[in-house]
Amino acid sequence: MRVLVVEDDKKIASFVGRGLKEAGHVVGMAERGDEALNLGLQNHYDVAVVDLMLPGLDGLSLIERWRAQKVKTPVIILSAKRSVDDRVKGLQVGGDDYLTKPFAFSEPTTLSYADLTLDLLSREVRRGGRQIDLQAREFALLEYLLRNAGRVVSKTTILENVWDYNFDPKTNVIDVLVSRLRSKVDRDFEHKLIHTMRGFGYVLKLE
Repeated sequence: MRVLVVEDDKKIASFVGRGLKEAGHVVGMAERGDEALNLGLQNHYDVAVVDLMLPGLDGLSLIERWRAQKVKTPVIILSAKRSVDDRVKGLQVGGDDYLTKPFAFSEPTTLSYADLTLDLLSREVRRGGRQIDLQAREFALLEYLLRNAGRVVSKTTILENVWDYNFDPKTNVIDVLVSRLRSKVDRDFEHKLIHTMRGFGYVLKLE
């Protein structure tokens, strides 16, 4: 997933960003509310983690402006404020969930489809009980396909979520990466999971 972390405390921002990256997510960072406003308007994020006390534009105003501009990115409010009124206000302006400081990352879950499993904590991938060794980018691509199992994903969205840069129609990096991943995940198995949908993209499904 693409995650935008909006936090002006450098230690907290570093902790949150590192934890999300270790879990395989693509992370964008902003220290100011006005900076985050523009990032949210100009880019697609699957979720935003927003502190309330921000320079430039406070967190509540940031969320309000996003919602006014039809930005539908889910927002997790991160704040040291613990009262019920604070939580209600955050949700009323358009926040989707509320996480109070201090906090700890919960144990990552395991993603699975058919006989394929991916452990986000140990970074271990298995199919049919057999361990599959993947490079970092291959792991990130497989995680993205697993999170979207049964859904066709385009090269553009793969580049945005796995590489975090804009789509270049002339690049073949996705084709090369998918080919490498397919050789490891599908080659020695009767039933193939990674399929090419010509003109559309790729899909993880059992056929």
